[in-house]
Amino acid sequence: MNLFFSDSLPDKDRRRHLNLSNTIFNRMKTFKLEGTLRDNIGKKATRTLRKQEIIPCNLYGNGENINFQVNFNDVRKLIYTPEIFGVEITIDGKLHKAILKELQFHPVSDKLLHIDFYRVDEKKPIVIAVPVRLAGHAEGVKAGGKLIQRLRYLKVSGLYANIPETLQVDVTNLQLGKTIKVKDLKFDNVELVSAAEDVVAAIKATRAAAAAAAAAAAAQNV
Repeated sequence: MNLFFSDSLPDKDRRRHLNLSNTIFNRMKTFKLEGTLRDNIGKKATRTLRKQEIIPCNLYGNGENINFQVNFNDVRKLIYTPEIFGVEITIDGKLHKAILKELQFHPVSDKLLHIDFYRVDEKKPIVIAVPVRLAGHAEGVKAGGKLIQRLRYLKVSGLYANIPETLQVDVTNLQLGKTIKVKDLKFDNVELVSAAEDVVAAIKATRAAAAAAAAAAAAQNV
């Protein structure tokens, strides 16, 4: 009895063998944020803001660049979380839809220094990293293997309204020694743009599982 399967199968056979069922349950949540325009963007003014727990920010995209500021406490739940959000930023009364693009932290204190937001056009696709969640009790785990999640996020391209909160990957049929790669996955309304050969999840054979497989193979050859 061979408990190990080759990763050299053609893509269509890999997908059929894995019988992947990947579902998007919820769309990306919305985070509402209030900001005010920054008139002085010099270093001295920026240092003064940070001492007051105010974070300088930049909103760019679609031909417009806006320098503004927010209170640190207002962005804490946006920054320190594994979740992703669409951000509705109201700056001096004007609403902008955006996504978080880049964070800058102090190299020593790890204190938040700056935030870049990217303004979205709801009619054009955006690229964003979405959290991956594994679901199901893998066959390889039942056989004594260990489930390893190699990627915590996958980059997707899609319209703002179609970006999911998470990407759920069903590992139920994943066997010992088997992997799920980016190329094995497909989700409605978004396109995966992470490298096709990157491994998302794998079942690693433990010593006990390997010994059991060897014993079963030896018994079969008797």
